[in-house]
Amino acid sequence: MGCACGSVKDKNGKTAGCNNNGACETGGCNKMNVFDWLSNMDMPTEDRFNVVEVRFKNGRKEFFRNTDKLNLTTGDPVVVEVPNGHHIGYVSLQGELVRLQMQKKKIANDGEIKKIYRIAHQKDLEKFEEVKKREMPTLYRTREIIRDLKLEMKLSDIEYQADNIKATFFYSADDRVDFRELIKLLAGEFKIRVEMRQISLRQEAGRLGGIGVCGRELCCSTWLSDFKNVATSAARYQNLSLNPSKLSGQCGRLKCCLNYELETYMEALENIPKVEAPLLTEKGEAILQKTDIFRKIMWFGFKEENTWYPLNIERVNHILRMNQEGKRPATLEIDVVEEKITVGPLNSDLDQMDKRFKNKSRNKKKKGKGGNPNSQSQQGNTQANQSNRGNQGNRENRQNQQNQHRGGQGDIQGPREGKQPRQGEQQQGQREHRQQRPNQGQGDVQGPRENRQNQNRSNQGNQGPRENRPNRDNRGGGNQNKPKPGNQS
Repeated sequence: MGCACGSVKDKNGKTAGCNNNGACETGGCNKMNVFDWLSNMDMPTEDRFNVVEVRFKNGRKEFFRNTDKLNLTTGDPVVVEVPNGHHIGYVSLQGELVRLQMQKKKIANDGEIKKIYRIAHQKDLEKFEEVKKREMPTLYRTREIIRDLKLEMKLSDIEYQADNIKATFFYSADDRVDFRELIKLLAGEFKIRVEMRQISLRQEAGRLGGIGVCGRELCCSTWLSDFKNVATSAARYQNLSLNPSKLSGQCGRLKCCLNYELETYMEALENIPKVEAPLLTEKGEAILQKTDIFRKIMWFGFKEENTWYPLNIERVNHILRMNQEGKRPATLEIDVVEEKITVGPLNSDLDQMDKRFKNKSRNKKKKGKGGNPNSQSQQGNTQANQSNRGNQGNRENRQNQQNQHRGGQGDIQGPREGKQPRQGEQQQGQREHRQQRPNQGQGDVQGPRENRQNQNRSNQGNQGPRENRPNRDNRGGGNQNKPKPGNQS
């Protein structure tokens, strides 16, 4: 696919234009190009609009009349009429869309519109290419002259006519500049007619082109032709930081894109309340810090804190009405502070059970200390005594066993668990009449330890009533505690 401006080929058969095959960018031939969406539609040839839009260097466009009814196509080079000569441009738009563009730019369809001479030939294009080669040397030399004359102006671009008779110098300046001396020097040195045209900084950026902070080509160099006024209020409505370095474009002025979404922000701000003073609460004064316009959330913060609290617009309106009535909410979230109900710990039932078992363990310790008076002298037998307390019927029987331990003639007693009853005690519940034997330790001759344990197991439940058990009076004798004849059942 050839370039849009290259419908005419040179003598070597190559397509004229920038030879980018339709991929022209800011500095190419498709700068400020317009898509003709009516080009494929059949329009009446008699009623067809005869004004054509022609594009020149750096996207500059003008309207010319097709009086000879030439069969033109978008991108064709044409020779047009200009004051005191002719110039070469490229057809950018034709048909009914041109009528709409003229109405948009408020250009009258009268006799002041110049005409199109013919479609440019190959010799016209070659001569035009040689003329354009003079632009860069002329630009550098003119800047030197301006520096010598100490003129406060910035020369940005030069455009030569195709007939090499006239050149237009585009410059920008903050104040009025007296360039009469400059025109004389330029006309004498370059032998041309000089036209000085002042442009704004936005138009200068559009002619030079470049890449914006968004990563795309500048709007003013690709499609934007009408520059509207941009105010700092547009940045305030959009909650942008008023930083000149971030809000300014390459031209040094506010970015044109600040106006693109301004209407949408203005519509969204209609439902958001205007907070001109801090919100009054019992906690203090809350100052507006940030507003999320589209989510309709307003962030407030106290002077003593670094935390911001998000509130919706309904809550903010409610607080504003309370402040007008002389009332203050407790905090930003709630109006009244609820009374706190004292609640026990999470595991209170476990704590109560711990206290209960602690009291039981203390009582057991007290009972153990009072029940064994000889615990200090018999530390080795303490655990055995506690285990046998449940198996003894009463206090007298326990004292009787202690008396047996005190006598201890011929007894080698270990812990109470290892103690075994005497041979005479094994038959106390079965015999009715026994005579008292002399305390000579006849029952001390016991068998092995294993036999004693078996006897203990078989005779643990054979003890009779209280009268048949050993008496306290039999302390001085041997280890055989036999019951008296009168105490038998």
